[in-house]
Amino acid sequence: MSVFKLKYKPYGERSILIEWPSEISRKVLLDVQLYKEKLKIHLIKDKVYIKHAYNSILITYDITINNFYHEVSTLKDLYLTNLVNSNSISRLWKIPVCYNVEFGLDLEEISTKNGVDISEIITLHTNRLYDVYFLGFLPGFLYLGGLDKQLFFPRKETPRLKVEVGSVAIGASQTGIYPTQSPGGWNIIGKTPIKLFDINEENPCFAKAGDKIKFISVSKTEYDQILEKVKQKTYILKSEVIND
Repeated sequence: MSVFKLKYKPYGERSILIEWPSEISRKVLLDVQLYKEKLKIHLIKDKVYIKHAYNSILITYDITINNFYHEVSTLKDLYLTNLVNSNSISRLWKIPVCYNVEFGLDLEEISTKNGVDISEIITLHTNRLYDVYFLGFLPGFLYLGGLDKQLFFPRKETPRLKVEVGSVAIGASQTGIYPTQSPGGWNIIGKTPIKLFDINEENPCFAKAGDKIKFISVSKTEYDQILEKVKQKTYILKSEVIND
């Protein structure tokens, strides 16, 4: 088990912010997840809300924290225990993406400014396995880590007022998919026909923190075929169990 030097900070009268080293890595992600599971067990009798990001956990209590230092001491002891071995199953999800220029609105700009052919952009984007760090911004928006440095590209100074649902994009050192139509400043390189968020499903978003994503390049014909199956609710997204 990795042990990091964590920072514990008061975050208002009812919250404690726990911070890991300022890095985005799978090692930190797994440690955050493990600690989060310990917290859920330890605080099961309390009314608390636990949220995590790339390298932090925010615990919000239902009541005011009367003794911050005592609570932090308890949390530090909990972090060092072997209270739980996470049995959570992680999956690798294979997401089809059509990179045709009609969908990849910013492919040519990225290609020109980064000096990378469009075909190579697609190869670089599909060759990586991306870690799902957490969900946020929009319901079903996956924060992914692992983008090839050759594809790093700054966000737009003037965001688009409308980015279509399913748009696959690059923003600085990250890549992601717009789960719903919304304004956005990321650079669009393709589009997926699958749904990332469906409020009518038992699990509205198929993926969770700790999972991995692999993008699979498909033709426009294949895109249309998958889209039709998605509409008919007959499409099954490919995935497999992974072990770290």
